[in-house]
Amino acid sequence: MTPGRRSSTFTRLLRHGFTDPSAAERLLDCPELIPVRDDPVLLEALGGTADPDLALHGLVRLLEAQDGPTAHRELLDTLIAAKPLRDRLLGVLGASTALADHLARHPGDWQALVTYEPHDLHPGLTEFERGLEAATDPVSLRIAYRRCLLSIAARDVCGTTEMADTAAELADLATATLRAALTIAEAAAPEDAAACRLAVIAMGKCGGHELNYVSDVDVIFVAESAEDTSEAKALRSATRLASHLMRICSESTVEGSIWPVDANLRPEGRNGPLVRTLSSHLAYYQRWAKTWEFQALLKARPVAGDTDLGRAYIDALEPLVWQAAERDNFVTDVQKMRRRVVENIPAAEVERELKLGPGGLRDVEFAVQLLQLVHGRTDASLRSGTTLDALQALAAGGYVGREDTARLDEAYRFLRSMEHRIQLYRLRRTHLVPEAESDLRRLGRSLGLRTDPVAELHREWKRHTGVVRRLHEKLFYRPLLDAVAQLAPGETRLSPEAARERLVALGYADPAAALRHLEALASGVTRKAAIQRTLLPVLLGWFAESADPDAGLLNFRKVSDALGKTPWYLRLLRDEGAAAENLARVLSAGRLAPDLLMRAPEAVALLGDGTGMGAGMGTGTSAGSGRGLAPRDRAHLEQEVLAAAGRAENVEQGVAAARGVRRRELFRTAAADIVSSYGTETSPAEADQGALVDRVGAAVSDLTAATLAGTLRAVVRDGWGDTLPTRFAIIGMGRFGGHELGYGSDADVLFVHEPRDGVPEQEAATAAGKVVTEMRRLLQLPSSDPPLLIDADLRPEGKSGPLARTLKSYEAYYRRWSLVWESQALLRAEPVAGDEDLGRRFTALIDPLRYPLHGLGEDAVREIRRLKARMESERLPRGADPKLHTKLGPGGLSDVEWTVQLLQLRHGWHLPGLRTTRTREALSAACEAGLLSVEDTETLDEAWVLATRVRNAVMLVRGRAGDTFPTEPRELAAVGRYLGYGAGHAGDMLDAYRRTTRRARAVVDELFYGDGVRAGAGSGG
Repeated sequence: MTPGRRSSTFTRLLRHGFTDPSAAERLLDCPELIPVRDDPVLLEALGGTADPDLALHGLVRLLEAQDGPTAHRELLDTLIAAKPLRDRLLGVLGASTALADHLARHPGDWQALVTYEPHDLHPGLTEFERGLEAATDPVSLRIAYRRCLLSIAARDVCGTTEMADTAAELADLATATLRAALTIAEAAAPEDAAACRLAVIAMGKCGGHELNYVSDVDVIFVAESAEDTSEAKALRSATRLASHLMRICSESTVEGSIWPVDANLRPEGRNGPLVRTLSSHLAYYQRWAKTWEFQALLKARPVAGDTDLGRAYIDALEPLVWQAAERDNFVTDVQKMRRRVVENIPAAEVERELKLGPGGLRDVEFAVQLLQLVHGRTDASLRSGTTLDALQALAAGGYVGREDTARLDEAYRFLRSMEHRIQLYRLRRTHLVPEAESDLRRLGRSLGLRTDPVAELHREWKRHTGVVRRLHEKLFYRPLLDAVAQLAPGETRLSPEAARERLVALGYADPAAALRHLEALASGVTRKAAIQRTLLPVLLGWFAESADPDAGLLNFRKVSDALGKTPWYLRLLRDEGAAAENLARVLSAGRLAPDLLMRAPEAVALLGDGTGMGAGMGTGTSAGSGRGLAPRDRAHLEQEVLAAAGRAENVEQGVAAARGVRRRELFRTAAADIVSSYGTETSPAEADQGALVDRVGAAVSDLTAATLAGTLRAVVRDGWGDTLPTRFAIIGMGRFGGHELGYGSDADVLFVHEPRDGVPEQEAATAAGKVVTEMRRLLQLPSSDPPLLIDADLRPEGKSGPLARTLKSYEAYYRRWSLVWESQALLRAEPVAGDEDLGRRFTALIDPLRYPLHGLGEDAVREIRRLKARMESERLPRGADPKLHTKLGPGGLSDVEWTVQLLQLRHGWHLPGLRTTRTREALSAACEAGLLSVEDTETLDEAWVLATRVRNAVMLVRGRAGDTFPTEPRELAAVGRYLGYGAGHAGDMLDAYRRTTRRARAVVDELFYGDGVRAGAGSGG
């Protein structure tokens, strides 16, 4: 060939889409391919394939495999003369190396593509059974299967059939193959075939008539006895037949395998028998089946074996499928399973996962199935096992908007087409989009993208996954708004009954009230209503994930009613990242945070940017001091409270200002705690529960200290001007002194004063007493702000003693009358407000009592043990379950704290690390000093943190303090949600609590009551 001719061919090949025209030229120079090279129609046909280079190479292999010159010539002549064959054969060769391999092994099978009659365009089960009927062994069945697959692929790549038809044909071919495999198995064991009636039920995509090119074929086997055969014998025979059928389809030979038959969707999965009777299936589904198993049965379809038995199986189980939506936590279970699927995708593959990744095929399928199960109970038109048919039925019934249906249908078809072409290339089971440029180019061209195949493919793929990512809000919640907003009367929308059904399935206990709230929020043509219609679909989903969706929606309506005309409110929720999700979590987590918010709705601005107690953030508004949900330190809090009290006109206003700051900061702390515990889409749940407990305790303790400081300032200024006749300090005790206050904790304190120079002691004592009395009164005045109870019962002489004493009086009392329990109580004493120098001197006074020189004697140890036993027996509420009492129960707060405090009393004088008011710090110091093993330390710490979190959770959920788990189911579920347990797992939570505290009690028995403490005492003496 001349250089000019070669250059011309080279150019033509480039123009026709060949990426390696030099190699193509060399192939075309072979004498056998001169007709191809010289025929512009053939070159153009090659250029029209997904990969012209691959198609040409496959054609060369096929021509070389022909049996002699006559067959070779016949193939070429037919290619040149018959456009249908040309397009089909070259299309397959350009899209699938696996089918090219099959044609090279079986060169006469190209004849299967010649026929072009109407019935050949859309073959059904009958045609495929005819194509497999000659197969009498596994190898011949594989060859016949590939021959049928070749014709399906040819119609697919040529566009003769569209995606849904291709998927249905693949399912019909699978059905014919299962029937043929069962026939072969029965022929191999006629005695087994005679002993039983066996039916094969297709599940998954095969059952739904929407199979992939390469996919496991999911099945369930059901059997009954034949006449005069025992059930046991029939099941053994049926199991052998089913196992043989699976081997025929799954085993690999030189002809490859057909596909794996997967029976793991059967009752009990891999652990259950392969074959069951119908009654056994029914008993399992009635008693033990999980929600996902009913979801899987949506696609169940008898495909092989005994037709009557297969139909009886469907008839028996179908009613259970349509009752599944009535199960507790139905939607939560389905959504949780979907999340688990995504979480199990390797991180490196998640963005390439076409099926399981976010915005992938499974998202469409799960959403459609969920809506089918919800509404199919009363609407039989929705009971299709085919995704696209079901989607169209949902649209026809008004359950999904038609525009949304069209976009989802388009996205699903495109993504399934991608999946088909990816699998067709090598006939391998994969859902990963390839990374190589050549693979992406072939994939894009196979989908009709020819200008810039790779860029166009990426663009279309991302566009469609973006549509699917938004399907959840569209499919589940948008129709609810359309049902109440009444903006487009001509459109089909959910009936009131259907809307109520959907709300009930999503966990709303009062759907009628929920619909009223939605109507109030979203109806109308105002800008406010328009923004609400944008926000509510997402918010409704977040509410539905909580233990009390009704409370979340009601609280959101209340906040919106209060702030709806505030210009920044809806803009904040729409534009500020996590603000809307944070608000949804907070409003549906219990009573405390919403109650605090309702008293000052402008605090919603704190939810603006960022998501937890450790984050610093700004809101972009002036509502509320501080930055987002990050807790503020004591110095800043005290500065704000003192300034607010100083600006007030009278003492009541000054203390009201202090209580207002406390309310806002309690909301900030509670909201941060909820967000960190529950996690959001932008921030996962807090991993270190101990650190979260510490931050809550520190934040509430600092806030209480600042509130007392401001109240003290206001009372002193009102009664005495700038200077009180006596120096005055407040000493925090108990959890307050230990920086461990919970949301509902009282402030345990001691009051100490010291007369100023020249002031009579009686005058000073009178002034100090008035200060204490007034502070207690003002902090408990009825108002919209939560009260703060001051408890001074740990003072000398308890309730019989004066509320405030001088430093000298404390010194005299402790020197003469102090008991061992008072030394123990003083371990948590720390100055929190008032005169700092006086507070330091009080601390110096009590240090010898709480860290006694040479530790404690055995009599003191016995007294502490006696006091603890008495406290548990006298204070544990009647009827309470001791094992679930967070404070006094075994392994609870009291057990851990008294054990730690006994170690402090014994060893604090010579181990400075133990001289702390904080329980966890003291535990850590004891471990570092060798007083506790690492394992025992971790056991006690885990129990203390868990018990503290339960108390915080109870307060957040119920709005009032409690030391035991709630008994009301929704409240218990909300506590579980806070602790990280999903819906329906309250029992697991209680079991975990008992397990954790039981381990802690074993350590306490050794350290507090047993030899552990005595041994420690000896080492410390």
